[in-house]
Amino acid sequence: MKSMTEQNRPLDVVILAAGQGTRMKSALPKVIHSVAGRPMVAWAVKAAQELGARNIVVVTGHGAEQVEAKVQQPGVAFARQEKQLGT
Repeated sequence: MKSMTEQNRPLDVVILAAGQGTRMKSALPKVIHSVAGRPMVAWAVKAAQELGARNIVVVTGHGAEQVEAKVQQPGVAFARQEKQLGT
């Protein structure tokens, strides 16, 4: 079976990273907690890049500035969710 990129279909990726992570009992936004040496959200961005995503948009909210600073790189755009209402 061919992947979407092998079929020459454009791929756009939206990564939901606006949540507070209250169950984690941490002041840090949940998506910037480190897993295997890098922030969780960075793993999702890397996966999207490896799939050849045309556009990658990270939706930020809680701790938006911190999250955006950890993911700041060419080809990644941000959309701020001012009021978090859940997925």
